[in-house]
Amino acid sequence: MTNKTVKAKYPEVGICGLSCRLCPAYNAKKSWCGGGCKSETRIAVGCPFITCALKRKGVEFCWECGESDGCEKWKKHREYGKRGDSFKCYQTLDRDIEFIRKNGVSAFVKEQKRREALLRAMLDEFNDGRSKSTYCIAATVMDENELKGAIIKAKKRAIGLDVKERARLLHSILDRIAGEKRYVLKLRKLR
Repeated sequence: MTNKTVKAKYPEVGICGLSCRLCPAYNAKKSWCGGGCKSETRIAVGCPFITCALKRKGVEFCWECGESDGCEKWKKHREYGKRGDSFKCYQTLDRDIEFIRKNGVSAFVKEQKRREALLRAMLDEFNDGRSKSTYCIAATVMDENELKGAIIKAKKRAIGLDVKERARLLHSILDRIAGEKRYVLKLRKLR
């Protein structure tokens, strides 16, 4: 095995295309990931994509590899993402990969930072201790303007409410939008 480990330019964008910025683990007070899929902590622990792309092939992303179109591991990962999630929402994985291929990683990072700011607003003002996963998924799958509108509406209605009531309020607004737009705001577990 040749070791070609590269220094990650974008540690908050997973090798496979997932956005770390909208992950519950990344947003934990004591994050076990250490700041992204390609942080020193995660590289030391490894995953099949870290081992293959970063360490063996010397590329930062699967799609940069000359073998990516025929890679069964990456294909299975993307296929899984169409049907299920792990601890992180995979619902937009293919869309995100296509966005990156068309617009570049820098444009994706800018979008993810805007989404992360919306997630922060939800976590700072409406987190009852049980809502982080839902808010991370909402920040991942919902249109940015819908999300902004939901937060603004919730802030206006939340005056004087305790955190549990604020969380219920935001959940009801998000759930209404999700129902209309057919968003799934929970992790999809495969059985």
